[in-house]
Amino acid sequence: MAPAHDLTFTPAAELVRRMASREISPVELVDACLARIEALNPQVNAFILVLADEARAAARDSEARIARNEARPLEGLPIPIKDIALVAGTPATLGSRMSPDFPIPFDSESVARLRRAGAVIIGKTHMPELGSTVASVSERFGATRNPWNLEHSPGGSSSGAAAAVASGMVPVAHGADGGGSLRIPASWTGLFTIKPTRGRVSEEPLGDVTGLLIQGFITRTVMDNALLLDQVQGYARGDRYWCSPLERPFTEEVGADPGKLRIGWTLKPPYPTPVDPACAAAVERAVAILTDLGHDVEAHDPDWADEEAAEIFLNIWRAQFGYAVDALARFGLDPSLLEPHSHALWEQSKQITASDYLSAVGRSHDMLKRLDESFQKYDVILSPTTALPPPTVGWLFEDAATDPLSPLIPRSAMAAPFTALFNITGQPAASWPLGWTVDGLPVGVQAAGQMGDEATLFRLSAQVEQAAPWADRRPVL
Repeated sequence: MAPAHDLTFTPAAELVRRMASREISPVELVDACLARIEALNPQVNAFILVLADEARAAARDSEARIARNEARPLEGLPIPIKDIALVAGTPATLGSRMSPDFPIPFDSESVARLRRAGAVIIGKTHMPELGSTVASVSERFGATRNPWNLEHSPGGSSSGAAAAVASGMVPVAHGADGGGSLRIPASWTGLFTIKPTRGRVSEEPLGDVTGLLIQGFITRTVMDNALLLDQVQGYARGDRYWCSPLERPFTEEVGADPGKLRIGWTLKPPYPTPVDPACAAAVERAVAILTDLGHDVEAHDPDWADEEAAEIFLNIWRAQFGYAVDALARFGLDPSLLEPHSHALWEQSKQITASDYLSAVGRSHDMLKRLDESFQKYDVILSPTTALPPPTVGWLFEDAATDPLSPLIPRSAMAAPFTALFNITGQPAASWPLGWTVDGLPVGVQAAGQMGDEATLFRLSAQVEQAAPWADRRPVL
């Protein structure tokens, strides 16, 4: 008899099919996930909240729906929600001691859509305080660890999401990306993700003032990511941003012929920092695979290198971070409870003038127009997802005692200089788990596409996945 956790490593699309055909039950699957969470979360620290009773009740409801032949697209599928989104009946802690402990009475739109599609909300996953760094090490919830090596970080800010999927606690996980927060942890845990185009997924009811943030999913397979995004994509009333409706579901793009694409690749980051040989080797492997698949692939350095790139992004981030903290403070919450790096960032936000902010937005638009010259020539731009392999858990904060902002600049920028630009531009970008260090730690390859064209990325990602399968790899815990 196969171990129960084999279920939790099974692709979500297969699980949904098997539940709908009554080969397995939603209750059986939820129980397998809960058992795996109970066994491994003390080591990995992926979950900050487990909704065992609620998940079992939802699973029983799914089982009844299936018995009535009323299964919905995600019927019975367990999924955790990153602590950045609202889940009715639970606190929205945002990884912070400052955030409230009282339950929120409603769901974020994305969570509500998952529920309506039949998904079972099984808990909430760890993130760094207010999503401000590339690793989850918080005073409130401790450190999330990488299932491939518990001494290393799984990345962030969707840290718990990636660690939960990589360790087989759950088959898929919700996350969000404001500067690489889906792609970085997917890269460092050997998983697949795609950051959708700005406006593809509703940010209601909280909204997103700067347009940097977009929700998505961390999965093992390309099809699983498409399945989930199909259920949450689309405009909701009140959204500040939107993008063109899909021509057809993302699941129909998976397996479709991408045609012969023009692909440029680079190892030159927008922010000047060295690129680790393992991260470079992952891109070189992707180039070889894509060339063998018949695409036109050539070296190309986009006009994105800018010594001020990190400062441009940071000024926008400072403004957004200050807005978030001030919003919490208006509810009577205490900014003095922020961690040192967050408090320093908040203090800096007070010095950002309207002119500073608009200058950063204007400069970022200049970067977009320069980058667009590359996308007039290429359908996809490849780069490393990160410039470093997964660092040790404490690496991010090694200099924080003398420089409280060092976890952001320079360390987060050193680790992940390639990702934030596509939050600024709003373009979709995937991370493919194609690389490994000599110590057995995963690193990814970023594939960025044209604005609004996730379809091409899904078609190409599925083609690469078929040529170099990755979904069966599991860490030993």
